[in-house]
Formats: sequence, C-alpha cells, structure tokens
Amino acid sequence: MPRIWTIPAYTGYPGLTLSDEPIEDPGPGEVRLRVQAFALNWGDMDLMRDNYSFSFPRFPARVGIEAAGVIEALGEGVMDRALGEAVGTLPYFYWNRGVSGDQAIVDARYLAPTPPGLSAVEGASIWMQFLTAYYPLCEITPVGPDSAILITAGTSTAGASAIEIARMRGARILATTRDPANAAYLRALGADEVLVTDGTPLAPRIRDATGGRGVDLAFDPVGAGLIGDYSRALAKGARIYFYGTLDTQPPQLTLMEMFQSNAVFHPYSVFNYVEDPAARARGIAFVTEAIAAGRLRPRVDRVFPMEGYRDAFDYLRAPRLSHGKVVIETGL
Repeated sequence: MPRIWTIPAYTGYPGLTLSDEPIEDPGPGEVRLRVQAFALNWGDMDLMRDNYSFSFPRFPARVGIEAAGVIEALGEGVMDRALGEAVGTLPYFYWNRGVSGDQAIVDARYLAPTPPGLSAVEGASIWMQFLTAYYPLCEITPVGPDSAILITAGTSTAGASAIEIARMRGARILATTRDPANAAYLRALGADEVLVTDGTPLAPRIRDATGGRGVDLAFDPVGAGLIGDYSRALAKGARIYFYGTLDTQPPQLTLMEMFQSNAVFHPYSVFNYVEDPAARARGIAFVTEAIAAGRLRPRVDRVFPMEGYRDAFDYLRAPRLSHGKVVIETGL
C-alpha cells in the first residue's frame, strides 16, 4: 500500500502523520503518479495553519505542490499523457490533492514532462520556483536592459529564480538579504547590488544604486516589514508583486509614496497564471528551453528520506548556510 502524509487539522507540520492508504484510481481528466520525489515550499507551512490563498475542503488532508515521478494510470479522457512518462507537477490550486506520498492523483492539465537529463529530485525542484518568477518578469511586466528591479528575500528559491531570469533578460538587479554571508551567493546568481536589511534605511541605498531613479519592479514575499522601507524608492509606474508573508503579517501600504510614483500593488499568485492554458504552455516552454540551454538549473540543498518529512520542515525553517530546494525522496 502507498505511504501518504496527511494532516488531521490546521496543526502546522508537527501534526503530519505517515500512514498506509489504499491505491486510488484516477477520475476523468486525472492521472495516478508514482511519486519519486516531492519538494517542500514555505506555502506548505502556511497552508497547514490556514494562512494561505486557499484552504483545505476537509480533513484529513494532503499537502504538497511539487512532485516528480512516473505516470502509472490514466483517467478517462486523458489523451496527451502516456503510461510510464516521467513528469512533474505544476503549481495550481490543488485543494485536497497534495503530492506528499508514494502516489498522487493529479489533474493531467497540471503536469509537464520532466526535462531530459534531470533526476526526479531535480524534476521536483523546478516548476514552482521558476514559474513563480517567470510570469511577472517575462509576461505581465516584461523587464529588460532598461529595467531596475528589486528582489527581496533573494536567497529564497523563488527569489533566486527571479535573479536568474532577470539576468537572462538584462535587467539591473538589486537583491536583499538579512545575512551579509549571503552576498557572494546572490552576486554569483546575477545580482548587481546586494542590500543587507540590517536596519539601515533601504530607500536611499536603492536610489543610490539606480542613479536616483528607483526600481521599476519589486518582487517581494516578505510582508509588512519591508514595503514601507523601499516604497520611497519606486520609479514612476513601478509595480510591486507581493507573493508571500514571510514575516507573517500582511503589508502596510505606504499610500502617499505609491500615489507619488503611480505604483501598482499586485497581490500575485502563480496559480492564477498556470490555470490559463496558453500561459501555462508558454511557461513550460520557457523553463524547459532555458534548462536545456544551461541558462537555468535546479538547485537542491538537501534531500530527506520519506520518513523525514517533519525533520525536513524543521530544516527549512532554520537558518541555513546553503541554498536551494529541500526535497523528499520516496525511494520508489
């Protein structure tokens, strides 16, 4: 019987339980995936405390957005997937169909072929982070050589992906971090300026780094604690993509500064763009081609065994000297 991690209520990840569950058959439009690896995300922890962009419809519930494995059963009407195909799951509003287990039932629309040459661990480490950065920087407000962008929490997987994609597009990149020890890593990714958030006012440093112009775009998962510190350094027509609450508090918008810069505050979820078939196809093509060309690559920090899911969340939360995805390998 497959082993499945479930949560009985909004207890946070300490309440996760590993148990044997019966094999499920996929319904219409679904596939059954033999999961070989699944990745952790900060949003998983928020969801398990009912602090996310959707809630579980019932309990016990399964969490998990990213997995890679092999298709072992097709539901009625699934025509564009094949038995034995190596695929990864895309980020979408999965409700109670999380992928934290040996098997998962997944809507076939939200699968993509694992790029050639990647292991299952690497295949479980690409779609959430790269697609989260792709849509703001390449489609909604495409950046280029004339753009200056601010990427907060630059060492996060989505932040690092945004740095890499912005570098591909020739933008000037300012990245923040709380720890000066991360500066070399961020510069190696492509950041032109690394700003340590140590209490020193951020806006004057941003203006100095951009010749007084300010940034055209902020890619920000932090929350209340940072927007007020950089809002005085937004260029005219700037857009703030707010996609998380790492400091656990919603942002306090500094409206006077945003009036002056004619800025747009954009609460952003990649799920809404993956739901659109045309946008989904473009995102998959971009990531696949960039990986094939060597311009993007998955970064895996640490791999835990199936039984170590809770330990992996402990590790994800703790201060780290290394960077990249934290992944569970099922052993299948």
